[in-house]
Amino acid sequence: MTNARRFVLIDRDGTLNIEKHYLSDPDQLELIPGAGQAIRRLRAAGFGVIVVTNQSGIARGYFDLPRLDLIHARLRELLAAEGTEVDGIYLCPHGPDDDCTCRKPLPGMIEQAVAVHGFDPAQAIIIGDKEVDVELGLAVGATTFLVRTGHGHKYVTGTKAHHVVDDLPAAAEIILGG
Repeated sequence: MTNARRFVLIDRDGTLNIEKHYLSDPDQLELIPGAGQAIRRLRAAGFGVIVVTNQSGIARGYFDLPRLDLIHARLRELLAAEGTEVDGIYLCPHGPDDDCTCRKPLPGMIEQAVAVHGFDPAQAIIIGDKEVDVELGLAVGATTFLVRTGHGHKYVTGTKAHHVVDDLPAAAEIILGG
């Protein structure tokens, strides 16, 4: 049975938090200004919010899963301080050559989220700062947003995204109808 609740799936690095090259220290995690408020507004409007993140730093040996758990605990703390939370965090720990089904733009993380939360991915909204985020959304029929934060400015020309916006708060503004 499909949940009628719509979900917004947000990339982590460069979209939700400030891009740091292979972020491995929870103390270096910083939310992009307005990101917590954007999530709070989306949730208040009834949307589910999920983070989907490629974390090849694990496969590359830069950090391990317990370290990533600490980073995600810090993310949840920062969101809680902004009066909000996310419904889940889904990650791909594999490298680009690992032949997995979860690394964006492949839909494995969305399939995992659907199995838990029961939403229709074609009714979802995907927000990210890379074209792989856009491709992930298009692969499942979702509405896509490319943000200019993080790496987003590199992908604006030629993107297949439905919307190109400055940041997560601007995406939330469009989703919520102004």
